[in-house]
Amino acid sequence: MGSLKTVFLLLPILLLGCGGPSFFPSHSDYYYLNPNKDLGAIGKVALAELANDSAFPQISADVTEALFQAVQKRQVFGLIVVRQSDPAFRSLQLDSNTEYTLEQLSTIRKTLNCDAVLTGTVTGFKPYPHMTIGLRLKLIDLADGQILWALEQIWDTTDKTTEDRIKSYYSRHNFMGSATLREKLVTISSLRFVKFVAYETAETLQPKM
Repeated sequence: MGSLKTVFLLLPILLLGCGGPSFFPSHSDYYYLNPNKDLGAIGKVALAELANDSAFPQISADVTEALFQAVQKRQVFGLIVVRQSDPAFRSLQLDSNTEYTLEQLSTIRKTLNCDAVLTGTVTGFKPYPHMTIGLRLKLIDLADGQILWALEQIWDTTDKTTEDRIKSYYSRHNFMGSATLREKLVTISSLRFVKFVAYETAETLQPKM
């Protein structure tokens, strides 16, 4: 993808769980879909507020909210958000590094009344003028602990490939105003850039046809 630093290091942590499938790349080079599972069969997903490895405390909440909105628009499954301030977040250990036992998976399912949990980390963030966001995400089936979907990527606004995708994003959505102004705004406004990143992430959640 040009000079874009695509990260596809979905290491064995993404395979943790009970009897998960062997990992292999899908047709995309930065996300994985379990070929033996159908996202369309998942009724409700709990989105745990993302962890934050960046130096900007607010970014994890912003990305979580943008992901919630973007994934809802996809209408692949129902979605709830569990914030880090929610007592259930800590009691259920809803962080991206937890290795769940079958008992823990069952507890999460019953407590949150959901079928899967989406956890992850903002692996990095830089504001304008060199705006970048890195995400590492995984969707875990609470029935058996298998990875349903996973993604690891860095979006860099100084990269030509990312710039082209931003232009395409605005073109497809027919947003109002000057195209040049709109595209520039994405590279300057953190919130608008986060929404673009959330949109691209949500688009990878593809149910079987």
